[in-house]
Amino acid sequence: MSNTLEIRLTELEIKLMDQDRTVQDLSDMVNRQWQEIEKLAAKLTSAHARIISLEDNMPDGISVEKPPHY
Repeated sequence: MSNTLEIRLTELEIKLMDQDRTVQDLSDMVNRQWQEIEKLAAKLTSAHARIISLEDNMPDGISVEKPPHY
């Protein structure tokens, strides 16, 4: 193999390694973000359930008026 082809092949291998690293980094980032989204969704569900529970357990004389944009 000529020296030029070896150099080109080496450069391509280096680029491929960099791309593999970038893809792995992005995959790790997406995985961490998805875990955070799942945690936040669970907290939101819990908070919503708590609000509903508090509204349902209010004394009869008190009503919860929702804002016009609700």
